Amino acid sequence: RSVLAGLALLCFFYISAFCPYFGEDFAYILKSIKCGIRLTKYKKIKPFYSILDCFLDAAKRHPKRIFVHFEGRSYTYGEVDKQSNKVARALQAEARLKEGDTVALFLANEPSFIWTWLGLAKLGCPAALLNFNIRSKSLLHCFSCSESYCLIVELQDAVEEVLPTLRERGISVYLMSDSCSVQGITALSDKISKASDQPLSRDLRANIHIRSTALYIYTSGTTGLPKAAIVTHERVWAASFLQSICGVTAEDIFYINLPLYHSAGFLIGMTGAIERGITIVLKRKFSASQFWDDCKKYDITVMQHIGETLRYLCNTPKKDDEKNHKVRIAIGNGVRTDVWSEFLHRFGDIKVRELYAATEGNIGFINYTSKIGAVGRVNFVHRFFFPYTLIKFDIEKEEPVRDSQGLCIQAAVGETGLLVGRVTKRSPFVGYAGNKEQTEKKRLRDVLKKGDLYFNTGDLLRFDKENFVYFQDRVGDTFRWKGENVATSEVADILTMVHCILEANVYGVKVEGHEGRVGMAALTLEEGQKFDCSATYTQVVNYLPAYARPRFIRIQPCLEMTGTFKMKKVKLVEEGFNPAHIKDPLYFLDPEKKTYVPLTEEIYRAVVSKEVKL
Repeated sequence: RSVLAGLALLCFFYISAFCPYFGEDFAYILKSIKCGIRLTKYKKIKPFYSILDCFLDAAKRHPKRIFVHFEGRSYTYGEVDKQSNKVARALQAEARLKEGDTVALFLANEPSFIWTWLGLAKLGCPAALLNFNIRSKSLLHCFSCSESYCLIVELQDAVEEVLPTLRERGISVYLMSDSCSVQGITALSDKISKASDQPLSRDLRANIHIRSTALYIYTSGTTGLPKAAIVTHERVWAASFLQSICGVTAEDIFYINLPLYHSAGFLIGMTGAIERGITIVLKRKFSASQFWDDCKKYDITVMQHIGETLRYLCNTPKKDDEKNHKVRIAIGNGVRTDVWSEFLHRFGDIKVRELYAATEGNIGFINYTSKIGAVGRVNFVHRFFFPYTLIKFDIEKEEPVRDSQGLCIQAAVGETGLLVGRVTKRSPFVGYAGNKEQTEKKRLRDVLKKGDLYFNTGDLLRFDKENFVYFQDRVGDTFRWKGENVATSEVADILTMVHCILEANVYGVKVEGHEGRVGMAALTLEEGQKFDCSATYTQVVNYLPAYARPRFIRIQPCLEMTGTFKMKKVKLVEEGFNPAHIKDPLYFLDPEKKTYVPLTEEIYRAVVSKEVKL
């Protein structure tokens, strides 16, 4: 016994010295295996057990438990269940919906978003979650590529511009209102209030299975307009398990201040809460000034974040009782190392669970340790079930580096490389709805051997000697600002509609103290034209959401092209927006003056010193 005890003690000291993260790795692996076993079980149940069934079971177990807090009102699991029944019956009668019909939701962060989606799920209808900020061309595009049967909206004004086109296509538009006098829009709220709240037959969704489409969530990738990522029921379950893996329990209260049309808010936040059977606090939009008051008011224990969220909180005036709250876990992505450290210093011992994932991707990571700056860890179990690798990538050519045999070259430990995930039955890449070309562009062949197939994440990462994973940057024509992906070609299309602009090359530039990259555009002007500051401002404000509007403009005599007629961005990105170093005329979007103004060195210093908010 003494020998065994000695060996055990020796093993303990060895693991502590050479495998400091063994305990956390082991716990993560166990949780992941448990979730995998559950998913396998759900697949085998006939009929298929979906996240909707999980919600219905929760409503039966604790109908009086609060599911959603929203602006002073509370809704129980039982109430949300009944309200979703009413929505389903109203849509069944009014829109004649049947299993498989896709319905586009153009709704804000409100409880009605949740019970409308649940109602659609009860009818076996996938939902296309439209970004509430898009308008005009983008709105029509997003609606069309999901081949939605009808559109449910909250604001009449938001769709009036595209209504004639929708009417021509025979598309029904339903407004969350008791009445509407506009031709082509049908009021829905009055029908919902009169509908029965009795449960619906499960036969209405009898053919739904694990690989059926549950949602379309829009993502901006390397092309211009948003792409509709196909989210299967299997993917919904996988995302919902993240809360469990992060340590969220049935007693927690979860704060959602991210948009429900995003994967983070909808999948990780809302469906994750359903999987745990917990209460959520829903916010229309993030507010740094109200954040901690909300946390104290509702006893919030788990929060979501993007990099900007934590920075905004760190930028609020300091108070004496900043650690007087119950928040213990923060789940999200994109936080800078310095902001992460400052957040913990100011607001206490909160377990920041930083993750890396893509809505349409087949590989993701989560940092389940306290290592600041990392987005995850490499471990053999994860890599066995979801094979991935980092490959060398040529930033200038924007393509993988290949050897003499035409195969990709794996990046070394400590070297930045392009993350690719092998496409298998267990880790599929379903692609984008109505966009075979862009689906194919994300497929990478002949990576490690001839004939293999990988998903190209379009992201550069790095693995260190301790097996931690670090996000480095995005590649291609997309940059990230304010927690949103900005597609440069979409912004360029909007800019070139201005009468004075001939060409536009849009890119993102780093601004010290800010997460991501802020939008900038290099422009050439029509012959004989001067830059029209006012018209350009009006154009971007009318047609682009705030996060996509170029804050800086650079006027050039001509745009530099590659040999294959692609606009060069690398040099422009490196040069930035400092008027002391750039001879070309520069302009700054001034929201107070509601126009673009010449970018002076004084404005530049104000931006860099954060006197001017971006």
